[in-house]
Formats: sequence, structure tokens, C-alpha cells
Amino acid sequence: MTIAVWSYLSEYEAEKAEIYNAIEKVLTSGRLILGESVQGFETEFAAYCGARYGVGVDNGTNAITLGLRAIGVAPDDEVITVANTAVPTVSAIVTAGATPRFVDIDPATFLMDTTQLEDAITERTSCILPVHLFGQCVDMDSVHEVAEKHGLKVLEDCAQSHGAEFKGRKAGSMSDAAAFSFYPTKILGAYGDGGMVLTDSEEVERKLRRLRFYGMEEVYYAEEHGYNSRLDELHAEILRRKLAHLDSYVARRRELARRYGEMLDDTPLILPQEAPNNLHAYYLYVVRHPRRDAIIARLKERDIVVNISYPWPVHTMRGYSGLGYKEGDLPHTEAAAREIFSLPMYPSLTDPEQETVCQALHEILGEA
Repeated sequence: MTIAVWSYLSEYEAEKAEIYNAIEKVLTSGRLILGESVQGFETEFAAYCGARYGVGVDNGTNAITLGLRAIGVAPDDEVITVANTAVPTVSAIVTAGATPRFVDIDPATFLMDTTQLEDAITERTSCILPVHLFGQCVDMDSVHEVAEKHGLKVLEDCAQSHGAEFKGRKAGSMSDAAAFSFYPTKILGAYGDGGMVLTDSEEVERKLRRLRFYGMEEVYYAEEHGYNSRLDELHAEILRRKLAHLDSYVARRRELARRYGEMLDDTPLILPQEAPNNLHAYYLYVVRHPRRDAIIARLKERDIVVNISYPWPVHTMRGYSGLGYKEGDLPHTEAAAREIFSLPMYPSLTDPEQETVCQALHEILGEA
């Protein structure tokens, strides 16, 4: 039997009754767009994260784009971020009319190296966009120290960090705005696309509500250029039910990570490090080895599927060659992309399945 790097099927079976109830509630409500389910989930998820306001949108990419626009990032501004992220982080910046400017990563945690922020700032820089990658938070104290010194906005990319904490504060509650994805693979995932922007600013919240609905405050009258970017009622109601399980999802992921650490500690794999002051939510369990590709091939022979997040840093992609970066500009980012891979990690992964993965790794790594 194949062991997948991610699967929702067992979780779905366990929560099927709640999901069906959520669907029935929406379909019999008489309101399918921007109704009580979206409003309820916005309020509940914002409260869970410790933010004042939540604005549901159609996906995590648009959460970043609309978030940037709402906090005042303008065309031709520069936004500092990292290149070891999913393409949507960067495509959202470009869609907002801004230019991404990259800093390298800390090779131990794969998170933004905040010591490089000062040198990356130019007269066009208006925002820092830290990516809370793989389930843990960037050092937000350092980010805000630089941002406040230079008058910059901060938007957190929290697509991979639902439930993660930095110094006791939840990801998404520490900046001018924060963008979340509810893509199915996420720690809190829908059965399709979905996203949200969190903020403590009433002005930013009002602008976000306009931007997601064609720039309108009243039907048929646009106050500004906007988008069609609305979280669907069905996804919102399902996410409300799943939000009640989020802490248990994170707890199980942390338990799986602990078990991986125990079972793989005596192998040559470089295992994940929990950054200082973090509660790691383990969206992914990312290990590192110079023979990564050979290991993956051998695991596949045993019907064990793993993943690489991400094999190509964004600054090396043809689609972003116009940004002017080249191989060698971000050495830690590029080195990690050649060696990292993600082991199976999701709450319904069973202990025996995890033990099978670890046994296979022991045997493969022990081969000459």
C-alpha cells in the first residue's frame, strides 16, 4: 500500500458527519455568497489567531495581493521577501504591481535571514513580507525592528503556519496584515481553494472588503478598482467546523515530528530545527541530505511518496528572470533547494505508516 506524503481521506471519513452537516446548512440557507458562514468564519478565525478582523477571499495568493494593496503598497514599490517559497508569494507581489526583492535564508531553519534586511532596503522599499515557512515563524521582533526604523509595512505570509506561534503570539497577529491560504493540503484546509487576510486596522479591513468585491461598498457602484475575490460560503462553513479541530491537528503534527526525531536521530539526515521562541506547527517535516534525489527514488520503489518544497528557488525561474537575479545570488537558498525533501506529514498518518517510512530510510541510508 502506498504511503502518501499527504492525504485527506482518513480525516474526511472521521469528520464526514460534520462536513455533510455544514454543506446542508449552507445549501438550505438561501444565501450562497458572502453570507453568515463567511462572516462567522472570519470572526472565529481572527479570534483564534488573536487579530481584530478577518476578511475571507478566494485563495491564499489573492490574500497576499489584496493584503499588500490594502496596507498601501503601490505600483513600483519594492517588497522584501525570500525565494525559497511557493511561487504564489512572489506572483502575488507582482500582481499587486510591486517588485520582489530577495534576501537569503538561515540554513538551519530555512526562514528569512533577518540580518540581511537592512542591506536589501532601497528608496523604493515599502514592505517586508516574511514567509512563515514549513510551519514556524520568522523572528518577527527583528523584522519589526527594521520595519519601524525605516517606516516600512509588514505583511506575514501565513499559508503554512496555521496555529504556529512566536513568543506566544499566533502567526498572523503580529503585523499590519497577514495572508492565509486554506488550500486542501494546509494545516487548516478546505475542500478547494480559500484564503483570508487578518488585520487589526479598521481602515485596512474596510479596504479589503472593497477590494474583494469589485471595489464596491454598495452594490453596482465601485469606489476603486477591485477584484472578484470572495471566500465561498460552502468552504467557509466547512472551515468553521474544522477550526474546532485545529489545535488537535497541530498537536498530532508535533507528535509525529517528535517521533520522526527519535526514529531518525541516528541517521545522516539533517532534521528540522525549531527556531528560538517558536511553537512549530509542522505543516511539513523537511529533512536534508546531499543524496536527496537517490533517496527519493529508492523510497518510491517502496511505494513511499515524498515531496520537495521547493526544488527551484523563485529567483532562478524563467518566469522571474526579469527581476535580474542569477544563480549564486542566494547561496543558502540554492543549496537547500538541492538537498531538502518532505516526509509524510498529516494528522491521520498512522504510527505504523510512519514507522515504515523510518525503517525504509534506515535501510536506504545504510546502503553503500
